[in-house]
Amino acid sequence: MTIVEAATFRIVGHSLRRQAMELVVQALIYLAALVAISLILLIFVFVGRQALPVLISPAVHEEVTLGELFLPQEYGTSEVPLRYVWQPVSVDPKYSLMPLFLGTLKVTLVAMLLATPLAILAAIYTTEFAPGWLRETIKPVVEMLAGIPSVVLGFFALIVLATWMQERFGFDYRLNAITAGVALALAVLPILYTVAEDALGAVPRSYRQAALALGASPWQTAWTVVLPSALPGVFAGVVLGFGRAIGETMIVLMASGNAAITSWEFAEPVRTLSATIAAELAEVVFGSPHYHVLFFIGLLLFAVTFVLNWTGARLVDRLRRRLAGVER
Repeated sequence: MTIVEAATFRIVGHSLRRQAMELVVQALIYLAALVAISLILLIFVFVGRQALPVLISPAVHEEVTLGELFLPQEYGTSEVPLRYVWQPVSVDPKYSLMPLFLGTLKVTLVAMLLATPLAILAAIYTTEFAPGWLRETIKPVVEMLAGIPSVVLGFFALIVLATWMQERFGFDYRLNAITAGVALALAVLPILYTVAEDALGAVPRSYRQAALALGASPWQTAWTVVLPSALPGVFAGVVLGFGRAIGETMIVLMASGNAAITSWEFAEPVRTLSATIAAELAEVVFGSPHYHVLFFIGLLLFAVTFVLNWTGARLVDRLRRRLAGVER
């Protein structure tokens, strides 16, 4: 065998080994993705199967119907009519989901209104104005907040935050939607900050240099050039944070007061969908209408999260295309 033939043989052998390794890695990636998707589908099928009797079972319909879940029902007395009531354990069970939807919405709104501007402004400062040593300190510290267990944040809100806010703002109830929303904002903030900071850091440096060369100040550059360019990524972070806020359990379970009240008053106790599942599923009678309604709530949370992520992805893609000038 000549030297040229030996070299060619080694090159071909190395290429074949490399191709084989790439095929193995590709197969492992596909397998991991398939397992993850399959697990999610199986969970969805299991939850949907347990929730299905709410829709089709005559035995369950004797106690609960879709109209009772979503439409107003006249309960209580003529002096104090109750149109929406969640009271699954009683002689006459009532399963209206409207107080739970309303409580989830109030807590989520408080959390997002507090966390979104703080996270975006902190990301702008870290990316555009902070010195290098400070940037390398701030980002890991904020990201470490994501590793704090939600039960710890809930305990902090229950023992410390609730009392402090009641003394400062004069709330009638220690545990209410505002207190739970503030604590929930602490859990959402790291996600929003991390995604926004990455999106702002990905903006080409030439954009900043062009704006500064045209006479814009650093703040004008950050606000009118960098932030609009990173808006799709920032919006994706907001969508992810919103989904996290809706599905959070322990913080709202410990800090919201757990009262299923139909009221737009934010200073009153509330109860969320996820907290209801966590509080009642362990003690519910297996196979009872209450049991199936709790799984129906879980199915609704699945659906809401899916719709939010899908809508956010579509809006982010459309916004990215519009900023790139592809569509108007």
